[in-house]
Amino acid sequence: MDLDNIKSLWHKEDVSETPEISPEKQRQIHNPLERIRKNMRYEFWSTIVLLPIILVVIWLFPIPFRFRLYIDVLVASMALVTAFFFSKFFKLYKEISNPTLGTLDSLKDLLHQFELNKQYYLSFYLSFVPFFVCEIIIITESIPYTHEYTDGLLAFKFLLSILFGLFVLYFAGNWWFKHFYGKYINKIEKLVDEMKQD
Repeated sequence: MDLDNIKSLWHKEDVSETPEISPEKQRQIHNPLERIRKNMRYEFWSTIVLLPIILVVIWLFPIPFRFRLYIDVLVASMALVTAFFFSKFFKLYKEISNPTLGTLDSLKDLLHQFELNKQYYLSFYLSFVPFFVCEIIIITESIPYTHEYTDGLLAFKFLLSILFGLFVLYFAGNWWFKHFYGKYINKIEKLVDEMKQD
C-alpha cells in the first residue's frame, strides 16, 4: 500500500471526539463532588484528632503496664494501616479537586476512581478485623474473672463477642460509606447515564 492511500484512508476515517459536558451539567456534578470533598476532609481531620485522644484516654486510666503496652502497640499499628489507606484516599481527593472534568470520558474515569476507592474502603474495614480480634483477646485476658470461666463458656463468650463486633463493624462501615459518599456517587452516576442518553 502506498503512502497516498494511507493518507486518504486516514482522512476518511471518522474519529468521533469525546462529548463535552455542558456548563449546566458541570454545575450539577459540582455539588455532589463538593459534598464528597467536604466529607473526605471531615473524615481525615476527625481521624487525626481521634487517634491521639484514644492514646490519652488509655494513659489516663490506671491499668497494668502490660495491658497499656499492648493497646499502645495496637493503636500505633492501626495508625499505620490508616495512614496507608489515607494515602490512597488523598489521591482521589486530588482527582476530585481537578477542575478539568469537562468531558464524559473524564467523568467516567472519575466514576472508575470512585469504584476503586469503594474497594479500598471495604479493604480498610476488613484490615481492622485482626486488630479487633486482638483487642478482644487483650480485654478477655485482662479481666480477672474470665480466668474462672470453663473452656466452653470462654469459647462461647469470646466467639460471640467477635461475631457481634464484626457484625457492628460491617454495618457501621456500610452505613458510613453510603451516608458520606454513596448517595453522592449515585447522583453523579445518574448524571452520567443521562449524558450517555443525550
